[in-house]
Amino acid sequence: MTTRITAGLADAPADVDVVVIGLGITGVGVALDAVTRGLSVLAVDAHDLAFGTSRWSSKMVHGGLRYLAKGQVGVAHESAVERGILMEVTAPHLTRAMPMVVPLSSSVGRRQAAVTRGGLMAGDLLRRGAHTDAATLPKPRHLTRTETLRLVPALRSAGLRGAMLGWDGQLEDDARLVTTVARTAASYGAHVRTRARVLAATGTSVDLRDELTGEPRTITARAVVNATGVWADTLVDGITLRPSRGTHLVLRGDTLPGLTVSVFCPVPAETNRFVMVLPQPDGTIYVGLTDEAVEGAVPDVPEPTEPEIGFLLDVVSAAFDRQLHRDDVVGAYAGLRPLLDTADGSTADLSRRHAVLTSTTGVVTIVGGKLTTYRRMAEDAVDAAVARTGLPAGPCRTATLPLLGAAPRDVLSALEAPPRLVRRFGTDAGLVLDTARAATGLPDTELLAAVAEQVPVTLAELVFGVTHEGAHDVDDLLDRRTRVGLVPADRALAVPAAERALAMAMSSGIDSGQ
Repeated sequence: MTTRITAGLADAPADVDVVVIGLGITGVGVALDAVTRGLSVLAVDAHDLAFGTSRWSSKMVHGGLRYLAKGQVGVAHESAVERGILMEVTAPHLTRAMPMVVPLSSSVGRRQAAVTRGGLMAGDLLRRGAHTDAATLPKPRHLTRTETLRLVPALRSAGLRGAMLGWDGQLEDDARLVTTVARTAASYGAHVRTRARVLAATGTSVDLRDELTGEPRTITARAVVNATGVWADTLVDGITLRPSRGTHLVLRGDTLPGLTVSVFCPVPAETNRFVMVLPQPDGTIYVGLTDEAVEGAVPDVPEPTEPEIGFLLDVVSAAFDRQLHRDDVVGAYAGLRPLLDTADGSTADLSRRHAVLTSTTGVVTIVGGKLTTYRRMAEDAVDAAVARTGLPAGPCRTATLPLLGAAPRDVLSALEAPPRLVRRFGTDAGLVLDTARAATGLPDTELLAAVAEQVPVTLAELVFGVTHEGAHDVDDLLDRRTRVGLVPADRALAVPAAERALAMAMSSGIDSGQ
């Protein structure tokens, strides 16, 4: 049997210790946690890795400051701890320190400025309480007006009296984190299968359908974990979710010239609410996010609304010299937060704490939470499954287990490999290039060239997406293994390269074995 990421159910095991349903960040985290405790694992998804909420985030490793402001101290501390683990142990190659500037403009009163300053100082206390090194995330400080404009020249200068500078974590990409966790789980022996739809589930079996062949399969298991996020309540009874939609915009880098740090733009008439302007390594800028209640059936791919897009543009325009317009938006995306309905009020007031629930048939469901705390969520879910079933599992190892490609930052910086590949694959950068060479026979200049103007993705990483990361088609490559699909115009330009990579990788016969 293969233990790699693949599409469909061919050669899938018929009996395992744990079946994990859902291959978002929580599901792949559960798969990694369970398999490294010595359990046999089959992890499945009806679509693909990172198909749902996990790919629609702000691409941040959040330290919990926003939760602290709402009095959710436990959630804030947990976020800070997990941020430190990600940045210093499990995924230094996929994370970096993100400087964030909060402008103190004429619209920000003295009281609001004091609250902001106090919040950043409290965030630093969280960092210290989580034992995250100041070399990883520096201490916050006040910036003068001159320092602020030097750091963010595109800011509106009129009425600006300075800024606060804080630090948080930033991901290279959320879907890349999901893919790397999945690869790591597979490297330890987990069977990770996309295009495998769950039709029914109990605590001891799941009925599946291979979405490539239509073939039905029943898998028996000692434990079944439901990690389907906003779809969790469709598999089991007794759960009520209140999803909220968070919308982001994608801008070209030259829309706000010289932007190298994130900017948190205060929302007028709100004390602790900001719109984030987040420059990305690929030259784009993300602007987000909203928090809107969602009613009705959950769509496979949520869509931003025009009022949300207008709101984000208006808040950012008030903070920068340049007035942003609708045609500055080259892409937009929305994600649904899987919030557990445990309180009255707006979705913004619901706790981001996760919950582990067991259905009447024995399915363990993990729901709520957020991307940053996926590892702890997975640990709690596996703990519950082991406690319920008595599975002979070892202790959780994931807090000290580096993901594939991880290494200390000084080691990463010394690698003799293309910087883009190091950012996205860490110490596996050489493996990516070697695989592409073997699969295509092409020179490095062609394998490492941008596939199109303004599209920095390379043929090498597209080939690796097929050979080692389970990409089955163009959508997998452009929308999840890379994020070209966030800008539709760029996606159209990259389709020929993705088709070429698929053809060459498939014909090469290379099998990663993981």
